[in-house]
Amino acid sequence: MSGPRFQRANYVVSNLERALSFYEGILGFEVAFSKDSEADSYSYEVFEIPRDRAMRFAVLSTQEQPRVMALTEVAGELEPTQRPRRSAIVIDIPDIDGVVSASRAAGLTVYPEDHLITQDGREGREVGIEDPDGNLVVIYHITKEATS
Repeated sequence: MSGPRFQRANYVVSNLERALSFYEGILGFEVAFSKDSEADSYSYEVFEIPRDRAMRFAVLSTQEQPRVMALTEVAGELEPTQRPRRSAIVIDIPDIDGVVSASRAAGLTVYPEDHLITQDGREGREVGIEDPDGNLVVIYHITKEATS
């Protein structure tokens, strides 16, 4: 391999089961594996998590992409997300209406839908959704290919 290879995105959450109700139950990810974090986990250092806070994590897959997302649970309350946001994940979701409806029913923040126009002229739909801990997920789907 001569260049970088993207492994996975990771969000810190306060309650893994609650987060999985969104990522697994609404977005359609599958849990590849989960486990308690070791006491010497590198995540304590890089996420600046106090060592007295218990951690566990789940690695998520899609049908086409193994282990593409992770959720790290830090037991207890998290500080509110900082504004402006510093990160988001962007996911192609064919059933935007179903995900938006289920997200609203779950009481999640759903931003107004926008008309997407890509740099190469394709068009589609995009919607921002906050997970239960305020992490931003932008879902989109291309509905019209570019015309020459």
